[in-house]
Amino acid sequence: QVQLVESGGGLVQAGASLRLSCAGSGRTLYSMGWFRQAPGKEREFVAAINWSGATTSYADSVKGRFTISRDVAKNTVYLQMNSLKPDDTALYYCAAGRGVRVGAVHEVDYWGQGTRVTVSS
Repeated sequence: QVQLVESGGGLVQAGASLRLSCAGSGRTLYSMGWFRQAPGKEREFVAAINWSGATTSYADSVKGRFTISRDVAKNTVYLQMNSLKPDDTALYYCAAGRGVRVGAVHEVDYWGQGTRVTVSS
């Protein structure tokens, strides 16, 4: 069993930065990623990283602004979010999967409880 606990969300102004963290317990060698869900919208992929941290991928909407990374020893994944926009406002979920990557909802085996990010204009 894997448990994921997110932290680092908050309320910021447009242009600011935030760093989300996701601490995992249980088995460590999972692909991990971040998804988000805005009110009234479906959950969408944000970023993913493979088990070693060597491979990353991003949604077009965040490419160049967000960076995903992981500390394998600490079993923690981070999402550094820069140049935040009001459109980034959402509940952000940490995700883990037994496959090569977690690039889509159906590839996720475990979810965190979510951390809220609100960006004001």
